[in-house]
Amino acid sequence: MASPCRNLPPAKWATIRESALAFCDQFGNEAHRLGWTAPELFAVHPQHGTTRLDLCGVMMLSGEAARGVEANRVVFERTSGYRNGPGQVWGVPVWEFAKGASRNG
Repeated sequence: MASPCRNLPPAKWATIRESALAFCDQFGNEAHRLGWTAPELFAVHPQHGTTRLDLCGVMMLSGEAARGVEANRVVFERTSGYRNGPGQVWGVPVWEFAKGASRNG
């Protein structure tokens, strides 16, 4: 339950985690059917966590609850997160990042 990223405050992590779990419950099957991958949804930079937003998955950015999932975007109340940006590279799933952080200190 502790924040996996040193620069991600625990309260913000709690919000992101809650929204990510709710996304899995509500939209996980549909996201899987549409071909969404774990990195596209839950990635963070492999060394810098959420400090490098350009490698973060769409569920790791705002902590806002998802309202729906489509072929190329996750819909939030005020914005959308896309998976098909030009040249987009994804980081590692946050749980893999957390495993590395626990091994390294």
